[in-house]
Amino acid sequence: MEESSRPTVGDYMTREVATVELDDTVGEVARRIAENDHFSGFPVTDGRRVEGFVSARDLLLAEDHEPMFRVMTDDILVAHPDMAVQDAARVILRSGIQKLPVVDDAGHLVGIISNADVIRSHIERATPGKVDKLSRTLENIHGITTHEDRREVQLDDLTPTQTTVYADELEGRVYELERGLAEPLVVIDNGGDLLLADGHHRVKAAVRLDVDEMDAYVIVLDETVELGMAETAADSDLESIGDIEVVDYAHHPLVQTTERLQD
Repeated sequence: MEESSRPTVGDYMTREVATVELDDTVGEVARRIAENDHFSGFPVTDGRRVEGFVSARDLLLAEDHEPMFRVMTDDILVAHPDMAVQDAARVILRSGIQKLPVVDDAGHLVGIISNADVIRSHIERATPGKVDKLSRTLENIHGITTHEDRREVQLDDLTPTQTTVYADELEGRVYELERGLAEPLVVIDNGGDLLLADGHHRVKAAVRLDVDEMDAYVIVLDETVELGMAETAADSDLESIGDIEVVDYAHHPLVQTTERLQD
């Protein structure tokens, strides 16, 4: 991959950043952290310029009346929007911090990138390879051409192709969705019929969270064909996400195999 095509911090950073000011007090900032589970710390700014960072740990031993400029960490690490995500990941990993303020050439705050954003970047880079492989397989089997689209799909429009999902893995997908870490679905558009090829745990998690549409890579077949996975869905009476059964982890094939090996 050429350097220019590498994903950058600017591609994945959060642009709307909650900040605190130099004169804000420990008591005020502590209340903001206590009232919102998403906040574990804030960039400290003077106007648009980043002067430091304050974490919940910085507040623990400070008096409520003390201002941020006395308790903040002013020797901070920052990222630039043009920095490669891979390089930001190394900084986050080696420093043990969870978030990097992102500043422009003038030192002005333009965003923030977290370890969750880095994980999301790796997920989204892995999925296109999976999609490309499935596209080539469909073309070779059916002698057709395909093209790929990236769009939001309505979950009610999807036909599942997998009869079961596992309860423990479903809990993991709920956790990922709540934090914006879930990879896009992979969907096949066969003449307007949308078949869910990959992401059955994710759609079940989305239904649990009252999400009605999700980001998807859509493989569009340039002519309608008879797909084996569509026949399998019909034979299994799969018409909607609600038809996917959730089974306990104890019934997972890997667990059953492990138990047999231990007998």
